[in-house]
Amino acid sequence: MLQPFASSDPFTMGVELEVQIVNTHDYTLTKAATELLSKVSERHFAGSIKPETTEGMIELSTGVCRDFDQVNNELRVLRDTLVWAADFLNVGVCGGGTNIFQNWYEQRSDGRERSEYLMGLYGALYQQFTIFGQHVHVGCPDADSALVLLHSLSRYIPHFIALAASSPYVQGTDTQFQCARLNSIAPFPLSGRAPFVTRWSEFEAYFDRMTKTGLVNSLKDFYWDIRPSPGYGTIEIRVMDTPLCVERAAAIAAYIQALACYLLVEKPLRLSEQDYEVYRTNRFMACRFGLDGQYLNPETGHRGPIRGEILATLEAIAGHARNMGAEQGLEIIRRTVTDGFSDAMCLRRIYGRHDSLHEVARQQCQIWRGAQMPE
Repeated sequence: MLQPFASSDPFTMGVELEVQIVNTHDYTLTKAATELLSKVSERHFAGSIKPETTEGMIELSTGVCRDFDQVNNELRVLRDTLVWAADFLNVGVCGGGTNIFQNWYEQRSDGRERSEYLMGLYGALYQQFTIFGQHVHVGCPDADSALVLLHSLSRYIPHFIALAASSPYVQGTDTQFQCARLNSIAPFPLSGRAPFVTRWSEFEAYFDRMTKTGLVNSLKDFYWDIRPSPGYGTIEIRVMDTPLCVERAAAIAAYIQALACYLLVEKPLRLSEQDYEVYRTNRFMACRFGLDGQYLNPETGHRGPIRGEILATLEAIAGHARNMGAEQGLEIIRRTVTDGFSDAMCLRRIYGRHDSLHEVARQQCQIWRGAQMPE
């Protein structure tokens, strides 16, 4: 049975970042999560640093945050704590949605019961799941509102993908994608989007039907782009790559927060199952071309570049951003869009200057520590 939808403060947020652990010789993933977790346990900080999937990755999670400043500050402390532990162990940490050099078949479970179960169920698919994403939880006033917000935000999935795209390289090759990470999620049978229901009673009935099939035991078995998290009283947006720096991650969270408030308070959209007729195409365009991808509005039929859609959205949500302390985060988003300088483009620019993927990975680690991105 699905657990009841918990009470939470509307539009509060929490951020999770899956981070790469690499060696400092050739910047491939290294098995150091357990040792890092032991070392960071010596420090006190808000949020948490936890294991995630394999020994080559780790998750940073903020607490419940109210605005951009709080998210940004908590992520900085978590980053600095992890960097301190990594230096002690002589390993590197970095953002980015994929490790440039990893071979999927070398990945092993972190030993947790759930990881072992998923490895046994999905085999090579789960080994290819050593990818690194940003998840953003948004507090919802009630369960029905959570489903309305889930489907409303689905219209903006291409925005989130394009803004966070940082995974152009896979197994030493330029994939020509801005976000190649999501290609590893698509083959999972329970990936994609949630069913179009806007009442929690209908969602409970759907979940009961799925559990009776034996395909799922909990909501964690759904690899949806956005899914409800009733235990927290939130919805969780899951499509973003882990950005190269925590400031950009905080800015994306602030954008989502202000947008969520706009969508639930002003209710500007007419939701329909037909919204999803172009969903996969819009999603693909964002993954392949990033901010330059074309977006088709399912309601109006208007077609235009994703960067233009984001700029128009920034104008629409500006009042809510001011009320929620999100303006600084949205200014980072605006600069990203107008300058056209995404994380994926940054990585390609580094490669273009040095003709070395190892130098790309080395600079990823430096950017994660707070170094400026190359002009």
